[in-house]
Amino acid sequence: QVQLEESGGGLVLAGGSLRLSCAASGRPFSSYIMGWFRLAPGKEREFVGAIIWGGGDTVYADSVKGRFTISRDNVKGMQYLQMRSLPPEDTAVYYCAAAAGIWRQKWDPAEFAIWGNGTQVTVAS
Repeated sequence: QVQLEESGGGLVLAGGSLRLSCAASGRPFSSYIMGWFRLAPGKEREFVGAIIWGGGDTVYADSVKGRFTISRDNVKGMQYLQMRSLPPEDTAVYYCAAAAGIWRQKWDPAEFAIWGNGTQVTVAS
């Protein structure tokens, strides 16, 4: 089973950019669908996006589409979340997650069995 650890969070001004990383240990990383979720105070955990095993397809929440980009490097066991044009509403703890199963266009947190501990992203206005 794979273990996940996020990094790259921090404080950024509105309109800025940030790249999150997710390091996977254990094997086999390439057999998992990888995703990003976020949890803001007072809200439910929200799907951000996901990437298929080989990286050839991605899906995003409407709220981040066009601003966020997910990528992965199966050789290095890494997943990335590039975030651009950040408004304060993107402030949340961001989680990396791994799922087994069939690729689809909509994802629920319950479908991801493996989670990292999260990294805080704060966007200041």
